[in-house]
Amino acid sequence: MHLVSSLFTTIYLCLIFLLALYGLHRCWILYLYYRYYKWAAPRRAPEMTLAWPVVTVQLPVYNERYVVERLIDSICKLEYPRDLLEIQVLDDSTDDTREIVAAKVQALKAQGFTISQVHRGCRVGFKAGALEEGLTRARGEFLAIFDADFLPPADFLRKTLPYFQDPQIGMVQTRWGHLNEDHSLLTWVQSLFLDGHFLLEHTARNRSGAFFNFNGTAGIWRREAINSSGGWQHDTLTEDLDLSYRAQMNGWRFVFLPDVVCPAELPVDINAFKTQQNRWTIGAIQTARKMLPTIWRGDLPLKVKVEATFHLTACLGYLLMVAVSFLLPLSLYFRTQVHWPFMTLVERVALVATSTSIILFYAVCQRDLHADWTTRLRNLPAMISVGVGMCISNAKAVLQGLVGHRLEFYRTPKYSVPSHDQSWKKMDYRSGSSFAALTELVFACYFLVATGVAYSSRQWGSLPFIALFCFGYTYVALLTAMHGTSWGRFAFFRFSSKD
Repeated sequence: MHLVSSLFTTIYLCLIFLLALYGLHRCWILYLYYRYYKWAAPRRAPEMTLAWPVVTVQLPVYNERYVVERLIDSICKLEYPRDLLEIQVLDDSTDDTREIVAAKVQALKAQGFTISQVHRGCRVGFKAGALEEGLTRARGEFLAIFDADFLPPADFLRKTLPYFQDPQIGMVQTRWGHLNEDHSLLTWVQSLFLDGHFLLEHTARNRSGAFFNFNGTAGIWRREAINSSGGWQHDTLTEDLDLSYRAQMNGWRFVFLPDVVCPAELPVDINAFKTQQNRWTIGAIQTARKMLPTIWRGDLPLKVKVEATFHLTACLGYLLMVAVSFLLPLSLYFRTQVHWPFMTLVERVALVATSTSIILFYAVCQRDLHADWTTRLRNLPAMISVGVGMCISNAKAVLQGLVGHRLEFYRTPKYSVPSHDQSWKKMDYRSGSSFAALTELVFACYFLVATGVAYSSRQWGSLPFIALFCFGYTYVALLTAMHGTSWGRFAFFRFSSKD
């Protein structure tokens, strides 16, 4: 029994050490952010001295009846000469979105806009295939891309195009904003995650010379950069991340503009949020498998290779978190069998370091973005808990990405819902998974028991972490059931189409 306890303890400590390592990497990102952005002399945006070029705006959509007209209207408000602006609606829809787009396109053509609807007979390559098809028909030297849930500001092109006067710039990415962050706790949590990713990670990587990525929308590409880097490829679910790495390895430089904000709608349905996170997770792992060997063989600085590895493998943290979730309650028992005086110290230091790095990371982000940042910090514990609760779903996605099977691209449903509006629950495109909700509920019950055990055995150091895990799994499980396609007592046991 002592041997089993020792082996368990060793594995457990190794796992939380690896988690702490990813936590320390957040601190490294913070250091880069301050060194190259906050402490550096501010960079002035270039003024346009050349003639304004022809730009093609590509709008890849698939079954977006609730938001597609809003998207097209926002593009038509861009402050840019009409004779230099081409709009492509890359419409792969299989529902009435196709007719809505056709009517909108005809009306705008009558008003003098250069706009077309590109509809393919099949969804080969999904979004990447649609972008590639649009590229063959586009006349623009530059291509701006917006997903269906985005509303770019009118001056988007005038703020981004001047950077392309440098012939080495291949892509300019802007920061995502949020149209409905105050809709619910779920949307607040998502806004915190995205703010940290864009403001801190993108800024730190871009300004320090590391690779960062186009996020699939709210950015603009030089056509030559796409073509010379192999074009849009669909062997991963994150064609944006894949092309970004290929282009940067091909010598193209990217620019991130944290002060240019393109607001978008956050998923209000947790099952839609899971669909989005699963696609991003699978795609990141697929891109890591595809690109990391080439990156490490390439003639790149060591710091670029290391940062790319942390960037592309960050999703492995979901597997680590699920393993720690399973082992943490068991450690309450095994630590009584193994009298290692440093075990409790190492465990608490690692868990506190991981939690502190997360809190510090997102607190700095909110402070730099919002005047009411102290009020917003109240959502940080919930953000950590929800992140834990999402680990089961995302860990499954990691395994799918590692296996390497061909997977279908499931887009994130959008509903165009204002704050606190619950009408989306009666709309189409909803989905759900009874297995996911039941699995998360099992983990919630597991941690509820562990909370009681930790309290009764007076293990006060472990109690806050166990309670945090318990809340996260419970919240995500209940939302998964409630947001499923059926309410009531059958919510856990009903499946629906993934349309």
